[in-house]
Amino acid sequence: MIMRTVKIVTQHTVQRKVIVPSNKRTVLALGAAAFAATAGAAWIRYSGMEAEDWHVDPESGSRTGRPNEFVVAEGGDMEPVMRAEAPAALLARLDEIALAEPNTERLAGSPEEGLVTYVQRSDLMQFPDAISVKAEAAGDGSRLTIWSRSRYGYSDAGVNRARVERWLEALEQQ
Repeated sequence: MIMRTVKIVTQHTVQRKVIVPSNKRTVLALGAAAFAATAGAAWIRYSGMEAEDWHVDPESGSRTGRPNEFVVAEGGDMEPVMRAEAPAALLARLDEIALAEPNTERLAGSPEEGLVTYVQRSDLMQFPDAISVKAEAAGDGSRLTIWSRSRYGYSDAGVNRARVERWLEALEQQ
């Protein structure tokens, strides 16, 4: 690629030097790369998450083994959480906490059903994560299990773990 310097003279005779690529292929390649990046970001942002694929029991879902998921269940990253309240009441409180966070919506289920799946998107690129939460009767209270996982990528820099810990902490504070 050959670059050339172009002098720009304005009506106030201030001169600026701008480096302009002189190769049309370079300009086309840069334009194509910018278009591909924009199209990829739009695809990530607007691609849907189907409930039949993501609304699953946290204990029976197929784990990926990648570091972009966090599981609260028997044999998971954290043991199930036990609470002395009815499952529907526990999930109703957690539903309020989840939906109060930015970029979060309920994908499927309800507290009354005992299983809810949320989608939360990252702030900048809008990458979606799915969070399935289940509460079931256990003794005099409830047993809570959670599976938080990223749709894209291999690692999530601890985002799913931090989210689950934040939600559980907020549940404790209520």
